[in-house]
Amino acid sequence: MSGLLDFEPRRVRAFVRALDANLPARLRAPSGDLSVAFFDDSGIAGIHADFMNNPDPTDVITFEGDPEDGFAGEICACAETALKRAGDFGNTPSRELCLYVAHGYLHLAGVDDISPEDAAKMRAAEAEAMAVLDAKFRKPVFNFKRR
Repeated sequence: MSGLLDFEPRRVRAFVRALDANLPARLRAPSGDLSVAFFDDSGIAGIHADFMNNPDPTDVITFEGDPEDGFAGEICACAETALKRAGDFGNTPSRELCLYVAHGYLHLAGVDDISPEDAAKMRAAEAEAMAVLDAKFRKPVFNFKRR
């Protein structure tokens, strides 16, 4: 994936810190270290197969941590999916990938999206998270390279 995505880790940290500081308490992930990893379709498909028994690529997979041990969790986001699907939702690839990070963050906060009712709550929470992005960042968090 090194040829697809270029980013500064400090900007990803700044986005997560902005979520921590600006979302209401009910939407904040637990405190502790948070791992955010970026994958291509092949990499995320392997994780999806190993942990969810589904070999297809997906946008984001979240693993809860153990806040008592100082670990909030891990967000595995697929940059290649963001690049492919951004236009479907009227987003730039950077904004789409930020949405995936926000979505994973919200899962760590306890927001679910399995049932239709929960999915509606997730969409509302994502809108709040993306409003933080819009208010705090003037330039993209991620830069994609065209292949």
